Amino acid sequence: MRTRLFSAVGVAIGIGVLASWTAPLAGQAPARPSASAKAPVNPRTPDGHPDLQGVYDIATLTPLERPPQFGNNMVLTPQLAKQLEEQVAQRKDQAALPSRGDRNAPPIGGDGSAGAAGNVGGYNNFWIDSGDSYVIVNGEKRTSIIVDPPNGRIPSISASARQRNAGRPVRTTSDQSEGNDPGLEGPGAYDDPERRPLGERCLLGFGSTSGPPALPVLYNNLHQIVQTKDTIMILNEMDHDARVVRMNAEHVPPSVRKWLGDSIGRWEGDTLVVETTNFTDKTRFRGSTENLKVTERFTRVDGKTLLYRFTVEDPATWEKPWTGEYTWPATDTNLYEYACHEGNYALGNILRGARQRDQEAAQKPVNK
Repeated sequence: MRTRLFSAVGVAIGIGVLASWTAPLAGQAPARPSASAKAPVNPRTPDGHPDLQGVYDIATLTPLERPPQFGNNMVLTPQLAKQLEEQVAQRKDQAALPSRGDRNAPPIGGDGSAGAAGNVGGYNNFWIDSGDSYVIVNGEKRTSIIVDPPNGRIPSISASARQRNAGRPVRTTSDQSEGNDPGLEGPGAYDDPERRPLGERCLLGFGSTSGPPALPVLYNNLHQIVQTKDTIMILNEMDHDARVVRMNAEHVPPSVRKWLGDSIGRWEGDTLVVETTNFTDKTRFRGSTENLKVTERFTRVDGKTLLYRFTVEDPATWEKPWTGEYTWPATDTNLYEYACHEGNYALGNILRGARQRDQEAAQKPVNK
């Protein structure tokens, strides 16, 4: 059974009412067909364009960046893909076993193994849903979502970006999963609630799950597309973020900045092309500037699958643009409300704990 998590990373699980997103919106085409039912290869809307509507589960084992050992090899052999997927399944089965009641507490600072803070704690395996197979594009399982540069890695940052980051105060970005405390000298990530990551504060989904570009994360990977002639909406399960794409329109003035940017769409044949600009520097995807530009392409591969391709550009951050692609498989799973901060005490307790640590550090004798 597929599980869902209703919380931002690093914050206690919010308590809310689960409400299935099933009511049709005004102007929406008829209810989406079952993903398991036989669907037409290229369904069309009344205005003649491909019908992209549906709910898609983008969870995948394929990472954004290619592991170095694969070099420029974009494709996994069927044998290796099967082996790796079986290993993941075995780890999940192991992690799903009941915990021993007589187990010892982890050492202070963690044991150094994989997991939150050195495996001190984090989500139980029950909540994590990061996929069980690798992305399939053109019948091949991929080693990374990034396809350009050929090594499947994000390009080096530019000299201007290195200089900018060196002088920039500590500040978290939209794609970070949790903030870091630089120490007791100077302001840190635990000194101000606005220094905590946007995902932890339930302002945006972490890991760029909402995009653009839209990327898979640990859980809550459902995306719903609702399509009309003049507007396309992409609803993201994580943090209930909704992107509104205005078709054949012009971007808002440069003085207008938005959390998810300003998205303008157009059709190029049977491909929906979405260009997004006008970001705010508060999101700073992977350290980018507010001049970030993301171009996305949505193409229906068959009745149950979309191909999602994106290009990220910001000359002030990366030495060259970079591109990724992966498939969005349709799913019959319902998209539920994401109730993030209701009844949530974690953020306040994070800051109280930091203040307690500050007091303890101030009471320690100074060694001369």
